[in-house]
Amino acid sequence: MAYFDYAATSPMHDAVIDAWTRAVHLRGNASATHRDGQKSRLMWEEGRDKIAASIGALPFDVTVTGSGTEAINLAIKGLFWGRNGTPASREIGAPLPRPRILTTEAEHHAALDAIHWLVEAEGAIVDFVRVDDTGTIDLKDLASKLADDVALVTTLWTNNEVGTIQPVAEIVALAEAVTVPVHLDAVATLGYTPIDFARSGLAALSVSAHKIGGPVGVGALAMSRSWPIVPLIHGGSQQRLRSGSLDAAGVFAAGVAAEVATADVAANAARLSALRDRLLTGIRATIPTAVVRGHHINRTPGNAHVTVPGLDSVSALFLLDEAGHAASAGSACQAGVQSPSHVLRAMGVADSEGPLRFTLGLENSEAEIDALLEVLPNIVARATH
Repeated sequence: MAYFDYAATSPMHDAVIDAWTRAVHLRGNASATHRDGQKSRLMWEEGRDKIAASIGALPFDVTVTGSGTEAINLAIKGLFWGRNGTPASREIGAPLPRPRILTTEAEHHAALDAIHWLVEAEGAIVDFVRVDDTGTIDLKDLASKLADDVALVTTLWTNNEVGTIQPVAEIVALAEAVTVPVHLDAVATLGYTPIDFARSGLAALSVSAHKIGGPVGVGALAMSRSWPIVPLIHGGSQQRLRSGSLDAAGVFAAGVAAEVATADVAANAARLSALRDRLLTGIRATIPTAVVRGHHINRTPGNAHVTVPGLDSVSALFLLDEAGHAASAGSACQAGVQSPSHVLRAMGVADSEGPLRFTLGLENSEAEIDALLEVLPNIVARATH
């Protein structure tokens, strides 16, 4: 089976499996004071330190979470409470000083659903910033919406569906001008684009281990000390922003995955870009109705996203799987849900355009791309109404 779904989850590298296997044999709670506990603690800290190094953050500014989704929720809800106070700390009926959250309709559901909860439960106001037909945020629209009553800006660094990379420096500069914190979801960025959190001007940045060949169940949030934030989880103070027993094996393995994924980002990006362009060139040549989505220049190297008028994506994915090729139509978090992509809708793409997403990684080869291109035109023809 050729695997073209790295954006959903990346296969674990042998070095990561070895690291997890070695660490999981340790005994002792990483918060215990005895020798076994301290061995686990040191292993957890080594993993956390490697995660921090991979995103250009100081280790003590990184909170390890149970997923990228948790990291995103901690950033959005925690910053909102930090800027407005928690419900318990506010006077009943008092207006929120900064109720507005700026985001786009092309975000991952981890962010959109967290914001929706704040709207329903906390009285937040969501103000959507436009994106263009490539999924790129409209900077003029963002600038017009920024004001002192904005709690935070949150957006994807790299769109997980269509691969568009946002103009991060410009977003941060606009927000800094009115003293508004920015959180970026960098789950689809780590390992493919260099990240330097310390120099970015960001308030918060979230990542996930299993997107870079690490274990499922480990995420991380880098958080600047310049902004107030309220934790989601209480009950032990094992970390500054998160309570809960420390997962030494998972975090140690995640650290190795981060180290492997960022060992040579430029070389990896060049190789994946060549494979992606080989695939897209072949699709354009053999499926004339296919439209490449996402920004044609500012896009993550391993993402090839196309839509085809009248394509039944579910049928096409089933046929691809039968032919030995694993791909997707979009976010894995929406897998099995036959509904139009909210990302494509935000970009102005009609629901009649059926999407296919091929995301590439370390194990893909030119031979696999060529084998996919041999069967793809016929599969698309069979699955198109």
